[in-house]
Amino acid sequence: MNIEKNFSLKKYNTFGIDVSARYFSKFNTVTELEECLRFNQPSTFNLQSQTLILGGGSNILFTKDVDGLVLKNELKGIELIKEDADHVYLKAAAGENWHSFVEYCIQKNLAGVENLSLIPGNVGASPMQNIGAYGVEIKDVFHSLEAFHIADKKIVEFGLADCEFGYRESVFKEKYKNQFIITSVTYKLNKQPQFHVSYGAIQQELDTMGIKDLSIANIAAAVIRIRSSKLPDPAAIGNAGSFFKNPEIENERFFQLKNDFPSIVGHDLNNGKTKLAAGWLIEQCGWKGYRKGDAGCHAKQALVLVNYGQAKGNEIYDLSTDIIASVKEKFAVALQREVNIIL
Repeated sequence: MNIEKNFSLKKYNTFGIDVSARYFSKFNTVTELEECLRFNQPSTFNLQSQTLILGGGSNILFTKDVDGLVLKNELKGIELIKEDADHVYLKAAAGENWHSFVEYCIQKNLAGVENLSLIPGNVGASPMQNIGAYGVEIKDVFHSLEAFHIADKKIVEFGLADCEFGYRESVFKEKYKNQFIITSVTYKLNKQPQFHVSYGAIQQELDTMGIKDLSIANIAAAVIRIRSSKLPDPAAIGNAGSFFKNPEIENERFFQLKNDFPSIVGHDLNNGKTKLAAGWLIEQCGWKGYRKGDAGCHAKQALVLVNYGQAKGNEIYDLSTDIIASVKEKFAVALQREVNIIL
């Protein structure tokens, strides 16, 4: 265990916010994780409520230095757990890069995650956020996960029902926040693909690519092209992808908005609710391409807030607050942040 002091977190968050951690360490095994947590005891530095676990740093906004212990999850490994006539169960360590895991599945011709290509971050964040894109969510391929219970110092297994998945939600976001550290996730992948090409512009992109024969590799390629054309590369411009959730409203309210704003974008959820396109709402309020200093709203995708270089976290947070207020005023719709804010 190597504990570093006053450690810069700039390269460990995709916004590129220049903050530091009072203490920082990495763990490659569960044993190392336990050693790091023992360091963080009340009798040592009284940091017990100030421990932050970092994965890929792609869904986090720091607004200040972390006066505590930051642990970087670097658990690695992918293994075959079992298989049956229709499925293969792969267990991936939480520190594995998510897109690399998707590529691994495609190489093995295992279907289910191809629509989730190029989503930034690590495996451990996938069930925490119930990440999703183009008509597919993690809950659709999730089998189970293992998580270290900080208080009891033991590994606990969670099944599908235990996670209580919702739209970008799970029990680890609120109910069990800061109580568990996800160490591995097991996915139930399909031997025979079930293609999802109707959501978004996937079919259109496949047509543009001249692809007529569907395959998971072709769908992944189309998704990568779409995402690359719309979303900025964090290596070039600091960002955390979609900053806001797409709000869900009652159908009756959607029809009212449709009457006032005929071009409003909505997706019927077939449960009495409609999911609105947050990016469209933000763009209609004039924020697309907005920039103040180095904090801004991306020119190609209003859903993405960016750091053009030296923006501070609180500047980006304040911008998000102003965007929420303007959407609320114009549409009477409340946007929610998807990114984890460290205040």
